[in-house]
Amino acid sequence: DLTQCEVHKSSFGDSPHAAGLRKDALDNSQPRPNCMSRTPSMDAGSVRYVPGITAEESPCSTLPASQDYVAWKAEHPCLLNRFEEFTAAAQGKKLCIFLDYDGTLSPIVKDPDRAYMPDQMREAVAKVAQHLPTAIITGRCLEKVIQFVQLDQLFYAGSHGLDIAGPQDGPCATKMHQCKYQPAAAFTGTMNKVHDELVENVASIPGAAVEHNKFAVSVHFRNCDPNDWEKVEEVVKTVVSKYGEELHMTQGRKVREVRPNLNWDKGKAVLYMLQELGLDNSPDVLPIYIGDDRTDEDAFRALRDRGSGLGILVSNKAKETAAVYTLQDPFEVLRFLQQLGDWVIAESARGELQTIMDLPAQTQHCSPSEMPVTCQT
Repeated sequence: DLTQCEVHKSSFGDSPHAAGLRKDALDNSQPRPNCMSRTPSMDAGSVRYVPGITAEESPCSTLPASQDYVAWKAEHPCLLNRFEEFTAAAQGKKLCIFLDYDGTLSPIVKDPDRAYMPDQMREAVAKVAQHLPTAIITGRCLEKVIQFVQLDQLFYAGSHGLDIAGPQDGPCATKMHQCKYQPAAAFTGTMNKVHDELVENVASIPGAAVEHNKFAVSVHFRNCDPNDWEKVEEVVKTVVSKYGEELHMTQGRKVREVRPNLNWDKGKAVLYMLQELGLDNSPDVLPIYIGDDRTDEDAFRALRDRGSGLGILVSNKAKETAAVYTLQDPFEVLRFLQQLGDWVIAESARGELQTIMDLPAQTQHCSPSEMPVTCQT
């Protein structure tokens, strides 16, 4: 059972994907955010996209598939194979794009502090964001993901949607008031204490790393001996238990996270940003969310429950999901965003797609009283 990082290494090196990809040394001149408290002392595998990739270089779903996976794909088809179906549904709609970061825009790597966004992915996201409201929603701290992505025209939501900032440049920034919302601001001191306790308590576990994401603290064990995985989880549970119902632990891919026990998640963040854009009650809005992890399921469910919107799961394994479509890996996310950007430009030129310029001229801020945030029970 390969880890996601290993899957990327093998498929990029041995499949048709390799025609447009290469493994390369990281560009150490790129500004690096520093939210890690302890970084494992090992070489982080990395994959970088290079110029020249076209949409025809790799068919969808090239990895060997089990019967269960084939059946699952029939229920959750590859979006690249259904692109015409997607564009037909999107015709005449106001599209909004929401993207996870790790495992979606950047491959999962051993060292979370080196999960750089490939240049081609950045170009594809920027192309889409020229015409459609675009946001990145991640478990990372807001400052780190902004430094990774380096695009001022996007919405960003760090700490799983607990730290939201609007675009600093581009049409969205000029057509709406500045968006800034931190529903967990009162937990700042608590999260600092939790971070320090976790750093102290995992210090004896080789490979464990603690990442302070402002309103969430992540404990990574991808680089630990598998025999130590339970030790890491017990440490996190012990620390969380000291705070009663104030905090709770969530699970991710080789990571355990501590978050404030609030009724807020990536799905709530999506709904908040739609409201900020003045699009929450519009029947012709089609939000699209792409993500790969358990926390992204909250966003998939939010779109499903609102009655319009498309969840797109990034996965090469069958799993229960509220998403409608699937993409196999960040390479296929890249291909989709490239195709989407081309389609949006063509449709906009014909006047058949509503873009950023069609947003309400002025939107009203959603105050915390209008978006209630309560403790979970």
